[in-house]
Amino acid sequence: MRRDIPPLAEVRRITEKKRDAWWTVLLVDPVATPLVRFTAMRTRVTPNQITWGAFILGLGSAVCFAFGDWKWLALGAVIYHFSFIFDCMDGKLARLTGQGSVFGAWLDFVFDRIRVMVCGVALMWGQYDRTGDTFYIWLALGVVALDTLRYINSLEIFKIRHTMRKQIKARVRAARRAQNEAELAFMEDLLRDNPSADIEQDLQRAAGEAVGYVQQPSDETVGAETDTEAAPKPKAQVIDLHQEFRQKFPAYLRVRSFLLRHRIRAHLVSGIEFQMGVFMIGPLFDAVMPVTIVSGALLLVFELAIIYKLLLSTRDFTRTIDSFEEQKVVTAA
Repeated sequence: MRRDIPPLAEVRRITEKKRDAWWTVLLVDPVATPLVRFTAMRTRVTPNQITWGAFILGLGSAVCFAFGDWKWLALGAVIYHFSFIFDCMDGKLARLTGQGSVFGAWLDFVFDRIRVMVCGVALMWGQYDRTGDTFYIWLALGVVALDTLRYINSLEIFKIRHTMRKQIKARVRAARRAQNEAELAFMEDLLRDNPSADIEQDLQRAAGEAVGYVQQPSDETVGAETDTEAAPKPKAQVIDLHQEFRQKFPAYLRVRSFLLRHRIRAHLVSGIEFQMGVFMIGPLFDAVMPVTIVSGALLLVFELAIIYKLLLSTRDFTRTIDSFEEQKVVTAA
């Protein structure tokens, strides 16, 4: 038995994400985190072995789904949830023991996509065989397509945001070299790292008290501790690429602040909730078709909301870049 594994509270801090899907936070982490600690202390199981276990359980749930009868559907739903718990455990174990690898991340991603595809096809085939309704065949295609769409959308949005940040940082570095300006921070990171400051910050922003696209936050917002005897540190230059979105939807700010303090991300229907709706709630209540349709519709709504938020963010990005150009002209003059 390993004796270097910390207490459960510390394991939670190390392994659990700062923000995650509400299904994971409420229904998976309370089970997965203690299991990860037990696994790390008393076994030699590796994260990749857990990934394989999650994949095999997922295939087992697909076999159950293919039979089509409600009892098999319910059993398949339970097995799928255990498969998802295992899927969450591999990353947690990697963070806790330092056994993470690039290949392990690839394996986890590929197995997740195969599991969704196989389970989706098996579930809808079982219902088609049971009812003769050809609409289930279209639902199978829809499940696979939506899962692929949300991953492509997530990756492309990440690339665009990374590009915008990279360009802004390059402009600030150039200005700092010329004028010895302060450090740079992004508002979304400050609010994520310091959720307790969200309400005050967001209410001020919603009321229009904070204006402009390049802003100076208070020390409390940045979360820095100031030594009274030391020289004051320069305030970080904060770039807010979501200001227009915050101004358009002030009610969202309060909801987001509440969710962040409970580690729940504002994207309430992500791929995780979509999978749980299709592969757990639908089979358990023998309502595969309506639950799949509702889950798919909600996933599309939230994905479109993310795209709209990205559109507004690109406008903030353009204004930020323009503000740097204006500052350059003023400095040159």
